[in-house]
Amino acid sequence: MQLNFLRNVWYVALPSRELKTNKMQSRVILGEPIVFYRDSQNKVSGLRDICPHRGIPLSYGQVVRDQVECPYHGWKFNHEGTCTEIPSLCQDQELDCTKIKVRSYPVREQQGLIWVFMGDKNFDPAQAPEIPYMKNLPAEVEPRILEKCIFPCHIDHAVIGLMDPAHGPYVHKSWFWRSEKTMYEKKKKFAPVPHGFQMVRHQPSSNSKAYKILGGVPTTEITFSLPSVRVEHVQVGKRNFYSYTALTPVSEKETVIHQMAYWDFPWLSLIKPLIHKFTKVFLYQDMDAVSKQQEGLRFDPSLMLIKDADTQAKWYYALKAEWDRHLQDQRAFQNPVKEMELKWRS
Repeated sequence: MQLNFLRNVWYVALPSRELKTNKMQSRVILGEPIVFYRDSQNKVSGLRDICPHRGIPLSYGQVVRDQVECPYHGWKFNHEGTCTEIPSLCQDQELDCTKIKVRSYPVREQQGLIWVFMGDKNFDPAQAPEIPYMKNLPAEVEPRILEKCIFPCHIDHAVIGLMDPAHGPYVHKSWFWRSEKTMYEKKKKFAPVPHGFQMVRHQPSSNSKAYKILGGVPTTEITFSLPSVRVEHVQVGKRNFYSYTALTPVSEKETVIHQMAYWDFPWLSLIKPLIHKFTKVFLYQDMDAVSKQQEGLRFDPSLMLIKDADTQAKWYYALKAEWDRHLQDQRAFQNPVKEMELKWRS
C-alpha cells in the first residue's frame, strides 16, 4: 500500500475554543507550519508560521491592530499575508513592504472547529470535498465533548484503524461494550455518498450496550468522507447524537485525532462526564493498538485486506487514488464505491 497525503482538501486545524481573540496558535499540518489568529472582529486567519525576514516563527510574536507582529523586528502582516509595516525603515528609505508576503491559507470556522484548506494556491477550495456537518443541529453548534489524541502513525493507518468494524471485541473489550464472547455475524448495507461512503441507517447491534443509554429505539448511520472525517449519527425519535471524528496529518509518523460529540438530548448533559470517559477510553484503546502496530511496521511487512471486514479500508484507498487521478486528469470525480451489503463477525 502506498502511503500518501491528500491535498486540495480541508483538514481540522484546531477547535474554536482554543483560539481566543487577539491570540495565536501554531500548528504543523502536512509538514507545513501555520499560525492561526483571531482578530478583534472574530475573523480567523492562517499564515505560514515563518517570517520571511529572518525565519523566526511568527507565532512567538503577538496580534497588534488585527495583524501578526513578528517578535524579532516588529514586521507586521495582515490576514492576507501582506507585510504592512517594517518599523526599522526611515522615511527616506524606499522599500515597498507590501510586496513582501507570507503564504495565507483559506480558513473556515464551522461547528466549533477551525478548518484549513491545504492545497495549491490556484485550486478553488469550493471544489474540495464538503466539510461534513450535523444537518439536524444548529449551524453554530459547539461540541459537547472534545477529546484530542496524537496517534504515532501515518494518517492512513489511523483512518483504517478507526473505521475497522472487526477490531471492537478485541481492542475495545469493555464491560460496557462487548468482547469476543459476544461476537456474532452482522450484515450492513453500504452506499456511496459524495467523496465517500455510508453505512445506511439501521438499528445498532444488540451487543452494543452503549446505545441503550439513549433509550427508545435508536437508529444509526455512519458516514466516511474524504479526506478523513467519520460521522456517526444516532437518532431516537426527533433527538440526535453525533460522534464526529476528524483526522489531521502532521507528518508521515504523526496524526492528530479530534473526537467530538454533539447532541440535543437535554438529559444527556447530566451524564456528560460519563460519556466523556467512554469517549476517552475508546480513543486511547485505538491509539494503543496503533502504537503497537508501528513496532511491526518498522520491518516493512506485506499487509493484507480481506473481504468483507476490510472492504471499507479498500474503499478508502480507492477514494484517495481517484481523488488524485481526477485532479491529474482534470475531470470530474467518479466515486469508486458501489452500493452493496457487507458481512463480518464482531
